[in-house]
Amino acid sequence: MITLRRSQDRGYADHGWLKSFHSFSFAGYHDPAHMGWGNLRVINEDRIAPGTGFGTHGHRDMEIISYVLTGELAHRDSMGNVKGIPPGDVQRMSAGRGVQHSEFNHAPGQETHFFQIWIEPNVSGIEPSYEQVSVATADKRGRLARIAAPQQAAVRIHADAGLYAGLFDAGESAQLDLAPGRLGYVHLVRGALQVNGQSLQAGDALLLAEEPSIRLEQGQDAEVLVFDLAN
Repeated sequence: MITLRRSQDRGYADHGWLKSFHSFSFAGYHDPAHMGWGNLRVINEDRIAPGTGFGTHGHRDMEIISYVLTGELAHRDSMGNVKGIPPGDVQRMSAGRGVQHSEFNHAPGQETHFFQIWIEPNVSGIEPSYEQVSVATADKRGRLARIAAPQQAAVRIHADAGLYAGLFDAGESAQLDLAPGRLGYVHLVRGALQVNGQSLQAGDALLLAEEPSIRLEQGQDAEVLVFDLAN
C-alpha cells in the first residue's frame, strides 16, 4: 500500500518569527488521520526568522533529530551543550527522563530552514544525551546515507527506526529494502523525485506499508529523507 500526501495538505502555522509545516498533528494542528506513521511522530519543516527562536522548554522520552538545510541553528541545553548546527550536520537529542533546551537563529539577515523530527523511543527513563555529526555531501550523492539508527549510523537513536538522507539528480538512483512488517516513509525536502513510480515535488511525502522496497530515481536537484520504521 502506497499513500501519497502532497505538500499543501500538511498543517501550517505562521507565528511571524516562525513558519512551520506539520506533516503530523502538532501543537494547534490536529488531524486524527495524521497522528504519525509507525513510531515516527513528528516532522516539522521550520523556518526561523533572524534573531528569533524557541525559548527554553522541556522534553522527555523522545528521540529528537534536527536536519538543517540553510542558515544555522544555535542549540543550548540543560546537559551543558552549547552548539551551532550548520547545514550538513545531523543532531540527535535523546530526551530520556527529561531535558531542557532552546534553539535560536542568531544570524543577522539570514533565515534558518530546518527539519525537526521526533521518533518514539523503545526505552524510557534513560539518561538524556546529545550527539552531533557532520555528514559529507559526497556520502549522500546518488545514494542513501544512514544518518540515524540504533547502530551503524552517523548518530545513534534509542528507537527501532532508520533514517537516511540522499541527493539525487539525472541518472542517479537507489533502493532501500524493507523487511516484512516494516513501514516506509519518504519526505522530499527539495527538487523532484520519482519514488516507487510516484512523482514527488518538494514537500510531498509517501507512506508505504507492505512494500518490499523503496526505489528512488529520476531526481531533479532532489534532497530526500527516507525512514525505515517499526509498525
